[in-house]
Amino acid sequence: MKKITLAFAFAVALVGHALAQQKTVQTKPNVIYIYADDLGYGDLSCYGATKLHTPNLDKLAKQGLRFTNGNATSSTCTPSRYALMTGQYPWRKQGTGVLPGDAALIIPTDKMTLPKVFKQAGYATGIVGKWHLGLGTQVAKDWNGEIKPGPNEVGFDYSFIFPATADRVPTVFLENQKVLALDLKDPIEVNYKTKVGTDPTGKEHPELLKMKSSPGQGHDATIVNGIGRIGFMSGGQKARWVDEEVSTTFLTKAKNFIVEHATKPYFLYFCLTEPHVPRMPATMFKGKSGLGYRGDAILQLDWTVGEIMKQLEASGQSKSTLIIFSSDNGPVLDDGYQDEAVTQLNGHTPTGPLRGGKYSSLEAGTRVPFIVNWPGTVKPGVSSAMVCQMDLIASFASLLHVKIPAGEATDSENTLNALLGKSDKGRTTLVKHSGSLSVVKDGWKYISPSKGPALDKLVDIETGNLATPQLYHLTEDIAEKSNLADKYPEKVKELADLLETIKKK
Repeated sequence: MKKITLAFAFAVALVGHALAQQKTVQTKPNVIYIYADDLGYGDLSCYGATKLHTPNLDKLAKQGLRFTNGNATSSTCTPSRYALMTGQYPWRKQGTGVLPGDAALIIPTDKMTLPKVFKQAGYATGIVGKWHLGLGTQVAKDWNGEIKPGPNEVGFDYSFIFPATADRVPTVFLENQKVLALDLKDPIEVNYKTKVGTDPTGKEHPELLKMKSSPGQGHDATIVNGIGRIGFMSGGQKARWVDEEVSTTFLTKAKNFIVEHATKPYFLYFCLTEPHVPRMPATMFKGKSGLGYRGDAILQLDWTVGEIMKQLEASGQSKSTLIIFSSDNGPVLDDGYQDEAVTQLNGHTPTGPLRGGKYSSLEAGTRVPFIVNWPGTVKPGVSSAMVCQMDLIASFASLLHVKIPAGEATDSENTLNALLGKSDKGRTTLVKHSGSLSVVKDGWKYISPSKGPALDKLVDIETGNLATPQLYHLTEDIAEKSNLADKYPEKVKELADLLETIKKK
């Protein structure tokens, strides 16, 4: 009898331990945030694309929650990433526009950030991919020693990045503050005002380019791998990456991070480069889409997501990992290079049903693909809740019971229930940022008057600029075809006053 009692007690203990482990998994999942670059609302087949097939992201969406009203704060990359990291609208701070490759760090090192939320909850944190939030304390910096502060100083235990974007120098990888494969006998120098070194430029030697630059967009400085870049660079010949292998390098580092941290909860910020220019996908994807290099880059992006999902499955982490997929802003076709993105569009609509695109105040500038996948916790489906990347700080702080200090991440709202599919109510109000500010509340959108051009001719995108107010009922008019400002002046005044109130907070 005693043996039976002991056996029963032992069994109960085992069950209790198993339940405790299950509870830990449910409340402290691994989190991978996959951030695409310039991907449009209509670029994925799970969002209606018919000329492109993205099976891996379709699978992620089918097994998870696909949002139809997922948003970045801004229609360009640096400000969107700033909001994601800080929980603050970027227009509240000077210097958060699209940064050059030699910019100083714009993320405060002494304030709460998204990775710090996870660190305080006991997570290992890592970033792999595009950074574009500045490095160091000033523009003039030594690229041949430790380059800090940067990602490691704002909450990441591990970082493997390139400094800005693939079309800007320096075209090198940094791993934990140091340039990878640097030869000190060939020091790196970077300058965005004056030419340095003897490397040929696209402006001086267009015959050396394997991809022609579009006139007037600045991609005619130092040539690296046959592609003209923004800015001047000399040295670091061994350290310079090859465009076709950037994506697979980032993928390898991300997979390594997943494997190495299998026994402890982790947060991985995986910043893809696709389909940002210059689009130079790996050889196995070239010509695969039939839509030019932009379409090929999206197929490469989709394959990359699939490889991450396979790695999680192989290492037994798929059920204990929450994946969020989104994009930093809307799409653009001709953004500096003649890569057939326009001439081989072949009926594909990167914006889906939306107007505008990157650089625009209209919906296609900020409304982007947004997918949340957490097997066993997030029920598959489609949500119309308005969610924003800026809210991840407050939402994960709530999930992980982390306290955000007073006065920090003040624009971030806790929308955890919406993100997990437990509620169809997300944000009620969101300010969107481009050349002008707009505000969305309860399905109504007000765009403040602006004197800028209605069309950005360089990229052929409607800006949303108009000298008079614009009012759209997005619930019924997602394409923003009918400006209702004259019909509903009271609503215009209400939203204009609301925007002013938010700006003063």
